[in-house]
Amino acid sequence: MDLEPLSQAVREDLDATFKAREIGLTNSRKIIRSSANAIRSLHRGEAEKAGGLMDDAGALLRETVAALEGHPRILHAGFVSDAAKEYAEARLTAALGDGAPLPLPADLGVETAPYLNGLGEAVGEMRRRMLDLLRHEHLGEAEETLAKMEAVLDLLADLDYPDGMTGGLRRTTDVTRALVERSRSDLTTTMIQERLRASLEGR
Repeated sequence: MDLEPLSQAVREDLDATFKAREIGLTNSRKIIRSSANAIRSLHRGEAEKAGGLMDDAGALLRETVAALEGHPRILHAGFVSDAAKEYAEARLTAALGDGAPLPLPADLGVETAPYLNGLGEAVGEMRRRMLDLLRHEHLGEAEETLAKMEAVLDLLADLDYPDGMTGGLRRTTDVTRALVERSRSDLTTTMIQERLRASLEGR
């Protein structure tokens, strides 16, 4: 039996798939790193630097999707979705912090499931922002931030779909709910202490 034609055919297919996988893995790591650094820059108030990092991550994500177009198994693998989620989290954190309209999944080139999980994780970044505002005694802005967190939670909690469709959104929503409850408690405690302090100073 001459199996050389078969060997050549399967090797070509597997080589192409392996090459696509390596592109996906490498780019996904870079997207995650750039997105995480962008979020750190946002918390430091380095908006221009954060914007550049998010632009880099977005360009890499588009490049990855294009390169993997003929390899759906790789494109929809967990590591690509994780990278898309981190990129969405960075963009959504920036929008929530600026009070800007949230970009839609199509605006970011991100599928719905990683987008929604990224939105849930952005609430954790908003909690960090709220605590920073409380430390600097900006209670009004802290209240506004909590209101945004609650609005996101309401949206996520209203999406009752199977986890297989949403990439485990139910767990993300549960974590988001816990963060919102803790943040509400922190804000309430701080406001009560501030009112007590103002009352004592007014005597």
